This record gives sequence, C-alpha cells and structure tokens, in this order.
Amino acid sequence: MTLRSVNPATGNTLQSFVEMTEDEVNAIIESVHGAFNGWRKTSFSFRAERMKEVAHLLRDRKEEFGTLMTEEMGKPYKQSIAEAEKCAWVCEYYADNAEKFLANKDIATEASDSFVSYQPIGIVLAVMPWNFPFWQVFRFAAPALMAGNAGILKHASNVQVCAQAIEDIFTAADFPDNLFKNLVIGSDKVENVIKNPLVKAVTLTGSTPAGKAVASLAGSMLKKTVLELGGSDPYVILEDADLDQAVNACITGRMLNTGQSCIAAKRFIVVEPCRPEFTDKVAKKIKNMNMGDPLDLTIDIGPMVNISARDELHQQVIASLEKGAVLVTGGIIPEPPGSFYPPTLLVDVTPGMPAFDDELFGPVAVIITAKDEQQALELANQTKFGLGAAVFTADVKKGKKIAVEVLEAGSCFVNDFVKSDPRLPFGGIKESGYGRELSEFGIHEFVNIKSVVVQ
Repeated sequence: MTLRSVNPATGNTLQSFVEMTEDEVNAIIESVHGAFNGWRKTSFSFRAERMKEVAHLLRDRKEEFGTLMTEEMGKPYKQSIAEAEKCAWVCEYYADNAEKFLANKDIATEASDSFVSYQPIGIVLAVMPWNFPFWQVFRFAAPALMAGNAGILKHASNVQVCAQAIEDIFTAADFPDNLFKNLVIGSDKVENVIKNPLVKAVTLTGSTPAGKAVASLAGSMLKKTVLELGGSDPYVILEDADLDQAVNACITGRMLNTGQSCIAAKRFIVVEPCRPEFTDKVAKKIKNMNMGDPLDLTIDIGPMVNISARDELHQQVIASLEKGAVLVTGGIIPEPPGSFYPPTLLVDVTPGMPAFDDELFGPVAVIITAKDEQQALELANQTKFGLGAAVFTADVKKGKKIAVEVLEAGSCFVNDFVKSDPRLPFGGIKESGYGRELSEFGIHEFVNIKSVVVQ
C-alpha cells in the first residue's frame, strides 16, 4: 500500500510513501522501547534542554514548516506559521514546568513517610489527525517526553510529509535515537500496534467512531487512552451581548483552518431580539472573506483537505436546506482545481437538520434562533458532543455562572471563541471524548501515579 500526500489546492501529488511492513513496525517499536529505557533515567533538566532546542527549531524554521502544512493539507499560510509558533510554546511550557508538575507530593498519613511519585510508563502511541498536523502531535509529545516516556506517531495518511518532518525535528534537537518515531502505516494497521505489549497507552484525536474503536481495543487490553473527538460547539449570543465582539469571535471560531477544527464554532444560537442584526453582521463578514491559494497571506479560506470531505460537507448543507434551512451565502461548489468550498451561511436551522445535529467540518456557519435565554441554553446542550462552548453577554457574572453551571462542555468561554492553551486543560465530555491534554492535568495522564509509604 502507498500513502499519498496531495496538495488540496491543486490536486497534485506532493509525495508518496510506501507503507511499512508489520516486521518493520515491530522493529521500530522494539527500538523505541530501548530508547525509553535510557531516557526514563535522565534528569528533568536534561530533557528540558532538548525540548527547548525543539522549540528553537520550530521558531527558527516556522516558514519552512508553515509551507509544509499549507501545501499538504491546505491551511492558510499565516495560520500555519502561527501553528508552528504555538508548538514552540507548548514545548517551552513543559520544559519549564514538567519537573514541578511531577515532583513528589507529600501526603500526611500514620506512616513515617508517605508520598505520591509520578513515574513514566513507556511507549505512548499517538493516532493523530490531519487538520492541525503539527500542533496535535506536539501537544501530546511535549508532556509525554518530558515525563520520561517515549512516543510513536501514527499520523493521518495524507500528512506524512509533516509527520516525517516532526520526527526529524526531534532528531535535530539531539533527542536519543528512536525515542520518537513516525510509523508510515494506514488506519488498518493500528490494531496490531495497540496490541504490541511494549505499547502502554494510546492518545487519539479524531472522529467519534475512530475514538470508540480505539478505546474498545485498548480497553480490552487494559491500556490507558485519552480521546479528543468531534464537536458541535454552541456559541450562545444573549440579548445584552456586544454584537460586534460576538460576531468577530464567532466568525474567527468558525472559519479558522477553513472551518476544519473540532472546536470550531459550529452553532450560533441567538436570542430573537438580536437575531436580525446579528445575522446581518455575520452575513456581511462571511461575504467579504477571501478564498483562494492558501499560500497567499491575504487569504482567509483555503481548500478543504480533499474532495471527499468537501462533497460530504456539501451534502450536509443540501440535506439541511431540504429540511427547511435557508441559504444566505455560499453553498455552491466552485470549478476545479482543488477541493474548495466557499464560506457559507445557513439560517433558520433547527434540530433534526444535519446542520444542527451533526458536526459540519468545514466553512459553514449556522444560525439558530431561540425565543429567550432559557431556550438558547437548552438548544446549546441539545447535542451528543461536549468539547467546547461559548456565551456572549455584557453581564460577566452571569456569563461565568452559565459557563460553570449550565453549558455541557470541557471548555467554556465567556465573550471569546474557544481555543486551546498549554496552560489550561483541554478535552471533552459525552461523545467528544475523555481525558485531558495540556496543563498539569495533561502530563499526569500518562504516568504511573505511585503511592509510596514508609514505616
């Protein structure tokens, strides 16, 4: 089997990769385990030096890596550069904080000494998606490696150029040989990797069906998993909201990465009194967005990742229109080349439509009207997902209360769009997954939290 990297803006093949055999994969896992046995004994200061060198390389070569991301999966170039910089940030964050996060914690008991110790567990397998081809990897790798673990990457088949570049970064930063390795394999080979006894845990970012499959398999072997899955993030706009602020946040949150993000703003739920003005402002901004060559720094919307994803999104739009949604702008597939889909706005969306019930993974904004605040919040939680959510209101105290007590999601923002931050835990509930990445919580996911008692 051959894995192909295709430029979604042109349809041209960038590079092809021959899939590794099972023997080759097993040999790599053996070599990574060997590297782990040495790495686990190193000091935090030594690991931090290497991780800071990774950060330096990411910043120093951000234009190069940005070009790789843009050419391979279509992300607007300015966003690709920002992604490389964010990866440097997460590496520095864990280089600076891992020792503190994993320091022994004294616990008072009847014993003469009792404490909690955090020890590495071994090889962590990361099954990663294409939409943030660098960030998704580094937000797992930085804490996992700083904790003393080793990593193997099963990246999406269509971003193998990025996957190899990431492995090369760790090599260039003088990490031990084979401590972090990329596996050039398709999804059908993941099962055997999980079954390998040297693989101790799995982290996956991807679709809910993929997460369920991996969790089921890993669970049958009692291997720890962290899953960050799909989302249908609601953004609730209350009557007293600053509409310009809300519109800017909603459009940014919806259209970032051409709308191909698990935490994109997928449903704008607006109370009736401000719905007409909000709709007009959203429509104007969407109509003024520029779509085209993602390497052009003036472009807002690049191509979707491939033709299949674009066509699936279009069918969701068509099905929603057939059920009563109204198309304000967009919704027409442009002429080739490339897998482009225009920034689109649907209004009068209600439960029962794909635009409400399902995840629309592309540049389609959806406006849902609520008669009042209570119904708006009920509609926000009327979803199988629970990754992110936001509420917009001039009453910050009320906004906090809604974020804490009402909205059902792993991350809730007040008067801003949802985004990840190395300092804050990130993850979902319901069918958006479980476990947490980033912050102190993220580095504790893949360690042995060991109680030590001395009499």
